[in-house]
Amino acid sequence: MENPRSILITGASSGLGEALALVYAAPGVTLALSGRDRGRLDRVAQACRAAGAAVSAEILDVTGAEEVARWIEEMHAKAPLDLVIANAGISGGTGGGVGATGESDEQVRRIFAVNLDGVVNTVLPAAALMRAREPRDGVKGQIAIMSSLASFRGIPGVPTYCASKAAVRIYGEALRGALAGDGIEVSVICPGYVKTPMTAGNPYRMPFLMERSRAARIMKRGLAKGRARIAFPLRLYALVWLMAALPPALTDPLMRLGPKKPASE
Repeated sequence: MENPRSILITGASSGLGEALALVYAAPGVTLALSGRDRGRLDRVAQACRAAGAAVSAEILDVTGAEEVARWIEEMHAKAPLDLVIANAGISGGTGGGVGATGESDEQVRRIFAVNLDGVVNTVLPAAALMRAREPRDGVKGQIAIMSSLASFRGIPGVPTYCASKAAVRIYGEALRGALAGDGIEVSVICPGYVKTPMTAGNPYRMPFLMERSRAARIMKRGLAKGRARIAFPLRLYALVWLMAALPPALTDPLMRLGPKKPASE
């Protein structure tokens, strides 16, 4: 959707959510932002207000379906939502689990709860509200789901993160067709390595590492064009697509040689 005026973003207190909030902040724009850290979220909200946007900031855990639905309904009542970005997500691979470098049992359940349930908890109420509104320029609203290039091939060091991002990618791609008749656009975002707090602890080289501001601009342009899949950078996208297309017998030995996050308590 071009020029959305009312935008809701989960996980907006840092990382890509913060970058998206800042790139959309402008006079005449209403932003509804959620996060779990009050200090960081308030700083993001203040920066967006300084850019001219009207901002509501809410401390929210996206795993709580009723709480998320209530917040989305309140924000929609204030300013009918044009764009909802289900961005909140966490990573893993640092819990000292299987193989001493994998995800702990607690991390596995928490990653699925945030990355998968959190997306569903955001998308369902948003789609219901958009479906009932009058269209603008032929579109009732747009939903963006944050996946990852890691969704195309399981990485041994972060199996649950990859699985959760693969699930929401397929969910979003299917929803695009399911909601098209209702006048709701759906886009799935698949970034590669971006400089965020999530990647800051990675002790290995990250190919084509990108600044957050640049990533946010790419995402904004893709969403304005209503693209089904916004995957970047292109060279890394091509590489992971190839790895996913090749037989596991060829790629498994290579994937096992890949970098892993160190275990931590």
